Amino acid sequence: MGLKNIPILKSSKIKVGLTMGDPSGIGPAITLKALPRLKGLAEFVVIGDKWVLEKNQKSKIKNQNFKLIDLCNVPRKNFQFGKVKAEYGKASVEYIDRALELIKKNEIDCLVTCPVSKEAINLSGIKFSGHTEYLAKHTNSKDIMMMLLNKSLRFSLVTRHIRLKAVPKQIKKEELYKNILMAYQALKKLFLIRRPRIVVCGINPHASDNGLLGDEEKNIIKPVLNRLKRKIKDISGPLSSDVAIHKAGKEEFDCVIAMYHDQALIPLKLLDSQSGINLSVGLPFIRTSPLHGTAFDIAGKFHLANPSSLIESVKLALRCTLNQRKN
Repeated sequence: MGLKNIPILKSSKIKVGLTMGDPSGIGPAITLKALPRLKGLAEFVVIGDKWVLEKNQKSKIKNQNFKLIDLCNVPRKNFQFGKVKAEYGKASVEYIDRALELIKKNEIDCLVTCPVSKEAINLSGIKFSGHTEYLAKHTNSKDIMMMLLNKSLRFSLVTRHIRLKAVPKQIKKEELYKNILMAYQALKKLFLIRRPRIVVCGINPHASDNGLLGDEEKNIIKPVLNRLKRKIKDISGPLSSDVAIHKAGKEEFDCVIAMYHDQALIPLKLLDSQSGINLSVGLPFIRTSPLHGTAFDIAGKFHLANPSSLIESVKLALRCTLNQRKN
């Protein structure tokens, strides 16, 4: 389940693009801490600002095991760590845009993104709801899915960054069908699971108790699952989310289909916040990111930066890229 029993594979042929994230956040620090521990696994291309990277470790970048594309796009005057500013948000999007250019030119094979601030980006005048949506728009990817995982669990999100009260209206039969099928195919192609076992959460407490607490399970989820059973042999649900996640934690299932964001994030972070990864499925390339935010509260305190989630994100990007090539 999750990241267990997946060997680390070396491939100097794979070029990993890594965006620095918000200059004022934790991204630059975890980048500098992670890459020495990933030496030899692949070729790395970091897209960011050299001055900010050096300001994090308070020394010049020497003998690095990565190529640095320095956009030199962060204003140095009055620069501060841990601040939400439009100019920092603009810079972080420019790193993503350059990475997309490199992908199109085949200069990198996969992408790992450090955390950005949605607030800062929107302050800069760029409409941005998340990496997944932004990358999908700029690659004309119509059907996308967010898979979140750690060493214990794997989740596919049916809805992503929307208000909780909007969730029931957003769960449509056709979209749910596509989401579950994409999760199934990702498990087969990216994780090489021959016969994926999938469990689907209900949206209401106790999966509605047969209609006592809502009708989404009966009217939307169950018909979709009945239809999918023709293609997916091992699919269960809708189950109460606590039961579904408990069973998945005992390795009875390979992936949990979560109806909304926090249904997945809470158990992931409770069980193991240090190995959390976000995998975007449906893009023309593999993209992963750490399962944490900008950590503005500790940004600039290099000794406190924990690169574990970023390290796992890079390793997963490599594994998925290698597995994709086997298909």
